[in-house]
Amino acid sequence: MPGKKKKPGRPKKPVGRPKKYNLDTNKVEELAGYGCTDTEMASFFDISRTTLERNYGQFITKGREEGKTRLRKLQWKSAEKGNVVMLIWLGKQVLGQTDRKEVEMINPIDNVEFIDGL
Repeated sequence: MPGKKKKPGRPKKPVGRPKKYNLDTNKVEELAGYGCTDTEMASFFDISRTTLERNYGQFITKGREEGKTRLRKLQWKSAEKGNVVMLIWLGKQVLGQTDRKEVEMINPIDNVEFIDGL
């Protein structure tokens, strides 16, 4: 037998207990985009954190990623307007620039004894 054939006219029964909640997925994404924690969102919707994560995890992830994109866009706009602090910060984050200067020892000191613990 290559496979089971469905009986015509019989609707498929839902599996499991019906959900007692139906959250607005746009609101889940919006709150996640503002940086709300899972616990804060669960409290807002009056459900458990594990229920929120299990059933709406994909919307939380999408909202957080969109929030990061918005923030990055605002940072770039701020830098383009000449915000020196933002230019420095983005230079460090994106370009790997640093404030540290490396000092090279040209003439190391000979015959110097270093004592540990001082």
